[in-house]
Formats: sequence, C-alpha cells, structure tokens
Amino acid sequence: MKKILASVGIGNASVDTVLPSTTVSPGETVTAEVRVSGGDAAQSVSAIDLEVETRYRTEEGVEDATVGRMHLGEAFEIEPDEETTYDAEITIPWETPLTLGSTEVWVETELEIDMAVDPEDVDYLDVRPTPRMQAVFDAAEELGLSLRTSECSADPYGRYAGERRFVQEFEFRPSGGEFRGDLDELELVFVASAASLDVFVEVDRRGGILSEALDADERHTQFSLTDDDPDVASVRDRLREEIRANL
Repeated sequence: MKKILASVGIGNASVDTVLPSTTVSPGETVTAEVRVSGGDAAQSVSAIDLEVETRYRTEEGVEDATVGRMHLGEAFEIEPDEETTYDAEITIPWETPLTLGSTEVWVETELEIDMAVDPEDVDYLDVRPTPRMQAVFDAAEELGLSLRTSECSADPYGRYAGERRFVQEFEFRPSGGEFRGDLDELELVFVASAASLDVFVEVDRRGGILSEALDADERHTQFSLTDDDPDVASVRDRLREEIRANL
C-alpha cells in the first residue's frame, strides 16, 4: 500500500537543494548540496535533474524556458526515511536573464522516479549583472538615461538569441542629460559570453506621427566589450557615440 501511495505522491521521497547563496551572476559556477530524503516506501531514482529556468512573454501569453540543464549522479535506491546528500556544481548559463523588474529565475530540482509523481524543489535566484553589464548600466546612468522596464520576450527569428527562444530587453528613457528632447527611448539587449559582451542598441528618436507609424524613428546598432572589468567612462563615451550617430 505504501508503494501505491508513494506513486501518487503520498509519502513520496523528497528533494531539497541548498545553495551557498541565491545571489549569482551569469557565467558563475556555484556548488550546491542536493539532499534526498526517503519516503514511506523504498523507491528507485533513475536520475536527479537540475534546471535553470525563467519565463518570457509571447504574443499568446507567457511561457517557461529552460536556460540550462544538468544530470546528477547515477540511478540509486532510496530506502524509507533514508537521507543522502550529493554535491552539485551548477553553472549559471551566460544566457540567464537578470532578475530585474518582474523577471524571475529559479533552479528546479527533480527526482526521476518510475511510475510515480516526480518530487521537485524550487529555489529562486537573484541574478545580478556581470562587471561588463554593470559598466553599461552605469554608463547609461551617467548619460541621464534611467532604466524604466526590463522584460524577457520571444525572439522568434533568432535575431539576437540564435537558437534561444527569447531575449531580455532593457528600456531606458532620458530623465535628464544631453539626450533629453532628442531621444524617446533606448533599448538594449545583451548577448554575453566568457570572452565578450555584445550590446545590441535600438535608438528610438523623437519623431512625428508619420515617422512613428513607419518605424522610421528607430535605428539599430551594436558594439562589444571585451575587458573583464571595463572602464565606465570609456563605455559611456562609446554608448554616447552610438546614440549620437543614430539620432
């Protein structure tokens, strides 16, 4: 009877992933403990799966996306009330969005148990900018541009994301400074790797009704950062140059 109940999730084994810190950055590797506790009956666990997940907006609504995935250990048997712990190195993929605005990112741990409801554990992350990303944010602020919104949205044509299904867009608006009155908004998209940060820029100029209807007030450009810890003043000058060239 206990095996039958466990198969529908009653008295099932459980899993709990313990992270040293929930504050991470893209590209970082953290060592976590995955604690498995036996339920009321012996169960065979075929695998432990850990996934880094988020959500993004589409024309139809909101979808979940798996940013990264790993398998941990070999198949094993967990006895009633037994507790076992595994060490897991979780790499936060470079594609992981920052948890700004309403964006959420979490690690989902799942025990794969045949003929049973798979136990899960969810741990939410606070994903902070890398030094290159932070330099861009600081540069925008020095130019009088304030971050207004941040949203993950579908990239159906792979314009920025390649094989990925979504990108994170950061929308800035002038709150002062030299671009007030000339610039309506600035949108940035980051494509990060260990070697560089590619910054895709959309400059939305202040235009009339006709130019807005024809999207004639939007210009696109891009630049890259390769220094591990970029100088904010240099990034500010480069961002200013890209905006000015497209106004």
